[in-house]
Amino acid sequence: MKSMRNSEDSQPKRRLKTKPVLLVLGILLLGNLLWFIAWLIPNEKVVETKEEVASVDGKVITKEQWMASMESMYGKEVLLDMVNAEVMEAAAEKNNIKVNDAEIDLELALIRSTQEGVDTSFQSFDEEVMRKKVRARLILEKVLAKDIVIEDADIQAFYENNKNLYNIPTSYRTSVIYSSTEAEAKEVVKELKNGSSFDGLARERSTDISSASLGGDIGYVAEDTETVDEALWKALPKIDVGKWSDVIPLTDGRFAVAQVNSVFKGQSFSFSDVEDHIRRELALDQLPQSVTQEAFWEEFNADWFYSEK
Repeated sequence: MKSMRNSEDSQPKRRLKTKPVLLVLGILLLGNLLWFIAWLIPNEKVVETKEEVASVDGKVITKEQWMASMESMYGKEVLLDMVNAEVMEAAAEKNNIKVNDAEIDLELALIRSTQEGVDTSFQSFDEEVMRKKVRARLILEKVLAKDIVIEDADIQAFYENNKNLYNIPTSYRTSVIYSSTEAEAKEVVKELKNGSSFDGLARERSTDISSASLGGDIGYVAEDTETVDEALWKALPKIDVGKWSDVIPLTDGRFAVAQVNSVFKGQSFSFSDVEDHIRRELALDQLPQSVTQEAFWEEFNADWFYSEK
C-alpha cells in the first residue's frame, strides 16, 4: 500500500556550545559502535526457527506458509469487505444516515425468505458477518436513494399488491449430504454416529458439488421452497437443531441426510415495518444503473494493498 506521510514543520535550530556537545556525542557514538560490533558477533550460533502447524510424512507446513495461502485465497475478498465497510461508515457520517438493528433484522428476514427468492449470497457467512455486510449495503442504498422522491400512494400500493413478500414462513438453515444410493446414505449416517463431522463428510461424500464445497450448506429452506426437493423440506421440522436426519429418499431418486443448523421463526411485517424499505426499493429502481460501494472510494480517499498489484 502506498505510504501516507505527514509533513512536519522544521523547527528553528538553536546554537549550542560545541565542545561539551561534541564530547558527549563522541562518547555516545563509541558506545553505540561497540554495541553494534558485539551484536554482529554473537557468542552462539542462532538458528532461525519457524512455527510448525502441520506435517505430512515428515514434511513440515509452517505457520508462515499457512497464512500466506490463506491470504492468497481469501485476503483480497476479506480486505475488500473491510474497506467497503469503512467507506460506507464515512458516507453515513457525511450524509447523516442512520441504520438501526430493526432495519438489519428486516433485511436478514427478507434474505432468508424463499418468497423473496433464494438468496445464497450470504449463506457462507456467520451471523455477525452477515449483519455487517447488510449494514454496509443499507448505507449504500440510503445514500443512493436519499434524493429520489417516491409518492406515499405508490408505497402503499406496492405493499397492498405484495403483502406475501412480508409474510415470511419459518425457515431452517440446512446442510445436506446427497447420495446416489441408499446404501451410501446409510454409511453417511453410520459415520456421523461414530463422530465424523457433517461438514467434512459433505465435502468428501456429497454428490452435489455446489453444496459440498460449502460443507453441505444450502442456506435457509422453508415450506414450498422450489429449489429443494419436497421430501427434504418436509423432513426438516422433525430434526432438532444441531442434529441430523436418518436417510431421506428424495423424489428424484437420490437420497439425502440433512442437518438443521438453526431455525428462523416466521414473521409477518406490517406496512409501518416495511414502509422505508419499500420507499428505498422503489427509489433504487429509478436509477439508470447499479452502483457499488467501490464508487465511493475516491470520495473518501480509500486505498489498499492490492492497488499496487
